[in-house]
Amino acid sequence: MADAAEIQRQYYTATAASYEQLHMGEQGEHDAALRFISSLVAQFDLRSLLDVGCGTGRGVKYFLEHHPALHVRGVEPVRALLDRAVHTHGIPRSMIDCGMGQSLPYGDASFDAVCAFGILHHVADPDAVVREMLRVARAAVFISDGNRFGQGSWFGRITKLALYRMRLWPLANYLKTRGRGYTITAGDGLAYSYSVFDSFDRLAAWAEQVLLIPTGSATATSWYHPLLTTPSVLACAVRQPVSGGRADWLRSPLRQSSTDRP
Repeated sequence: MADAAEIQRQYYTATAASYEQLHMGEQGEHDAALRFISSLVAQFDLRSLLDVGCGTGRGVKYFLEHHPALHVRGVEPVRALLDRAVHTHGIPRSMIDCGMGQSLPYGDASFDAVCAFGILHHVADPDAVVREMLRVARAAVFISDGNRFGQGSWFGRITKLALYRMRLWPLANYLKTRGRGYTITAGDGLAYSYSVFDSFDRLAAWAEQVLLIPTGSATATSWYHPLLTTPSVLACAVRQPVSGGRADWLRSPLRQSSTDRP
């Protein structure tokens, strides 16, 4: 695992200058997630937000520009990316910290909301990062990432879901990756097989409500939308409003059902 983490760190250090160009394909889904989260900042009167794995600071810059009163911080383990955040996006160095998602350098319930954009599929143990995000969040956690169950042919999607439900997916993935557990590509570096749905149970145990928003191109063609229909998903785990009464939409009868999980 240490070797894998070092490979990933070296990749981001080497590609820091061209990081955003390399990840242009992901920007659409994360931009959609940013807009949706932004609409909830006022809805829940959020006063503070942490971007975990903030990279070059695109998310931090977005929230600073659209919500000047919001206290925003970013945390990122790769110093080369933090340097790009400062020099490319003009993020004040005091707003970003160097730290690991698996061990966030903040106290319990330090932020109203905590978010992560496209980082969990780069982590060997994404659940460790999610646990830390939940620990430092007071009211909401947002995760925008890939969804393996919505990628590939329909036969492949259903097969992956079946293997996951039978608890055989780790073995299948181990064999598929020839024992490494990850893949390496020029455009994305080192990546693990991950779906936002992998984190559903953890989020649901913490939150009062979990909303799943498709951020990739897809149409609702089945009851399994967005599970089997979209390659990327935004999970919104909402625990409680920060101030005042409960938001009206949390009273809606259209609540996320646990039967929707894989």
